[in-house]
Amino acid sequence: MKLDDEERAIAAGAHGPVRRWAIEHQIKVGRFFDAADFVPISQVHIMADAESLGEACIALLEEHARRSWAERSVRVPTVTDPRGVDFNAYKRLGQTDEMVGLERRAIAAFSALGVLLTNTCINYQTVMPPMRGEHIAFGDTGSVIYANSVMGARSNFEGGPSALAAALTGRTPRYGYHLDRHRRGSRLFRLHEQPRNWSDWGALGGVVGRRLESYWQVPVIAGVDMPPSSDELKHFGAALASFGSVALFHMVGVTPEAPSLAAVFDGAPPAEEPIGPEDIAGFYGSYAPADTGVDVVVFAAPQLSLFEIQQLAGLLAGRHVHDKVTLLAATSPEIKAASDRMGLTATIARAGGVVLEGVCFYQSYAREIGEVNGWKRLMSNSAKLVNIIGGYGYQPVLASMERCVDSAVAGRIV
Repeated sequence: MKLDDEERAIAAGAHGPVRRWAIEHQIKVGRFFDAADFVPISQVHIMADAESLGEACIALLEEHARRSWAERSVRVPTVTDPRGVDFNAYKRLGQTDEMVGLERRAIAAFSALGVLLTNTCINYQTVMPPMRGEHIAFGDTGSVIYANSVMGARSNFEGGPSALAAALTGRTPRYGYHLDRHRRGSRLFRLHEQPRNWSDWGALGGVVGRRLESYWQVPVIAGVDMPPSSDELKHFGAALASFGSVALFHMVGVTPEAPSLAAVFDGAPPAEEPIGPEDIAGFYGSYAPADTGVDVVVFAAPQLSLFEIQQLAGLLAGRHVHDKVTLLAATSPEIKAASDRMGLTATIARAGGVVLEGVCFYQSYAREIGEVNGWKRLMSNSAKLVNIIGGYGYQPVLASMERCVDSAVAGRIV
């Protein structure tokens, strides 16, 4: 890799061992991906839950945090993904004091590095959305694909150590989606019926994602009649990234780099791959339950916006979740504060639901809390969550928010 004077100085240890560790890591990543050089970045979003970090990564953070402020502080604004523990609800979920202890250590270490503890995967909705052409280093797959596709920013999937390194150096290797040539469309899908709700958009993301073959494929979606909302694009992108492991999509007439088919393809577009109502129905059918039992209903992955919280509160108003079912909704600290202020949290709580702050279900020791609470059948309107959660021992069911709430109240899948 070609290094400038400052990068050579960092690598030589002139800015301390923490930044030297960071750029050495980045040089290895850059060489692996044939990056020619580094590109300056403006912000970082880093995975921060203690379950993902584990003892070894938390110890590394603590080692960095013991250095002087000049050596350890991040160089660009850096925010965190959801934590694994909501300190106001962990006992109700059956999480342990050991889990809480790890979480507190991670928080202290990140704070010492100058990281802002936003604890959200919807930072593009609640903190600061990136701008078109802005080079960033985001970690959460849902935030990366939204930033790349909907905002027109530029990021690869940055693993935890790589995101931390980017925060410490203010740059990232220039490869992948930082380059124009990797942002061109490679597959063309045409909708024959527009999704109607958040879970339908997630299902569409799952359908497209299952058909893709690598991180480097860029799907282009045509046939969208009405511009989707931010929440609809959020569910679509999160599911697409989860099922397809891709970091960018274009939606013709919607996303900023796709004003037309000609704008996103080099030469003639490839053959269209149709997606009709039967494909969406088949995707839902792949998560059809064998019976009507349900243990836990979860709204998370991504965290809920204020509009989603409002709809959930409206669906629960004057009703009560069945005694044998647990209903959880995860959102960011900012949205939780607004929900509290507007009375939405209280409405959900009166119905027997729990609004979790700053966490996401699958990052919250999902296997352990499932076992301690006896949860097996999980129902959600998030296609991303149902894709992930089966690996934690659950039997997932995908349905609309309305059907999820009706089932939670009835105590069975309706």
